[in-house]
Amino acid sequence: MQNVAIDCADAYELARFWSRVTGRPLDPEYGPGDRETQVVMAEGPVLYFNQVPEPKTVKNRIHLCLRPGTSRDREVDRLLALGAGFLADHRNPDGSGWAVLADPEGNEFCVLRSESDRAGGR
Repeated sequence: MQNVAIDCADAYELARFWSRVTGRPLDPEYGPGDRETQVVMAEGPVLYFNQVPEPKTVKNRIHLCLRPGTSRDREVDRLLALGAGFLADHRNPDGSGWAVLADPEGNEFCVLRSESDRAGGR
């Protein structure tokens, strides 16, 4: 697989958000105002952002799921501080479950439990 393509209104700005989320760099070949850009991932497909004229109107049929290196709840707080929106809470009292957030253009994504959360029974 080459990439995961994400349609958006502002390719560069949305890629900047996801670069901060993932800690991975933007492709230096692209800059502000470009209609496409990408975030270069360490492993797997790149995140490719493609500017389109139409706005997002319905729930994503495909979305990204993040498994943080820190606790899920700390990661949710960090992502909210970066500009994500909180959509749904599927976290359970026993520590299982996930949170659904949205990027600045409304694309849904999930934050799963980290490996340390899972190992600790959370």
